[in-house]
Amino acid sequence: HSPPAKPGEKPSETGEAHQRKEVCHWPCRCPPVPACTPGVSLVKDGCGCCKVCAKQSGETCNEADICDPHKGLYCDYSGDKPRYETGVCAYLVAVGCEINGVYYLNGQTFQPNPLYKCLCVSGAIGCTPVFTPKLAASPCTRATGRKKPGQSVCGRRQHKQLQSTNYRLMSAYRSLPLVLKKKCLVQATPWTPCSKTCGIGISSRVTNENRKCEMKKEKRLCFIQPCLTNILKTIKIPKGKTCQPTFQLPTAEKLVFSGCSTTQSYKLTFCGVCLDKRCCIPHKSKMITVQFECPNEGFFKWKMMWITSCVCQRICSAPGDIFSELKVL
Repeated sequence: HSPPAKPGEKPSETGEAHQRKEVCHWPCRCPPVPACTPGVSLVKDGCGCCKVCAKQSGETCNEADICDPHKGLYCDYSGDKPRYETGVCAYLVAVGCEINGVYYLNGQTFQPNPLYKCLCVSGAIGCTPVFTPKLAASPCTRATGRKKPGQSVCGRRQHKQLQSTNYRLMSAYRSLPLVLKKKCLVQATPWTPCSKTCGIGISSRVTNENRKCEMKKEKRLCFIQPCLTNILKTIKIPKGKTCQPTFQLPTAEKLVFSGCSTTQSYKLTFCGVCLDKRCCIPHKSKMITVQFECPNEGFFKWKMMWITSCVCQRICSAPGDIFSELKVL
């Protein structure tokens, strides 16, 4: 028997055990596998039986209806005392994310690009395409000729838009041609744009070109342009032209990075400038290794992009913009 309740004390606070509702039943009887909306994980329920669409932030959850584990969500039962049967999906306390110089909190949704909606999860960023309803639901209602009133008439191009319910999008990383090296099928993503438009920056890629054939992030130094107050005084643009794709400084100089300087002097090729709105970016390059010497701290080596040619184009993107090359096809 439960102890008698004290004066002024609610019955729920007497420590009386609450009979929890059973949400799992065996043997498993599963409905058809659902089609989850983009960005929602398809997971096995908490009973270990059926495939379900994981619950999202703010939605109710229980032992069977679990929260999306790929988004760092957990079921918070604190608001259901003393039963603790039904909870609400909430984000775990974790580090935020930074993209294009903007900081986002863990669990925060944002849209850094018109094509994508993103979510910050414990320092990682996941993005899903934003579906534009205008294309998918554009009714062709203009009746022409002998068509009956209200009957839709569409051209071939419009029919293709109506039939296409799923947008095909370019992947964030385009795969390079595969090469077989020492029983390893080498794969690599393109190098990201240089993190700085002037001075020494860093670009990165993901590749498995290593001894263990494992996918790892690789970094290299990049030097697109020197930071000059008036670069047009240094670069001579030929008469009749609006761009000078490449240029070099008069003398070779040592490179400075993190307070350390290279042991050798280099006469680098830089990307030039245009008088119109075009910008010049690296077109062809090779990889070199440079050695830096730090005062009273020894030496270290870095891989570095050595520019051999540049191209001037009208599509100019900010450094570090991972969405610059993404387009809806």
